[in-house]
Amino acid sequence: MIFAVQNLVSALSETSVFALAAAIAVFVGFGAGIGMAIATGKALDAIARQPEADGKIRTTLLLGLAFIETTAIYGLFIAIMLVIKVL
Repeated sequence: MIFAVQNLVSALSETSVFALAAAIAVFVGFGAGIGMAIATGKALDAIARQPEADGKIRTTLLLGLAFIETTAIYGLFIAIMLVIKVL
């Protein structure tokens, strides 16, 4: 298995490796979107169960969403840098 992967990597050109790495970096956005959806759903469930804690839940949700969005922006930034490197 490892030998097959080594052969595949050695057969790839530098441009194709950068393009593949950029495509993988874009997938960070999909993970961030799923994470945001789960966090928002859980926050809405928590607000529905305890409406009096609305402010604290919302504040924590927005802080968490900011961290999640930061990882998505990093992934996009890395993908753009890799694409520029290829060109």
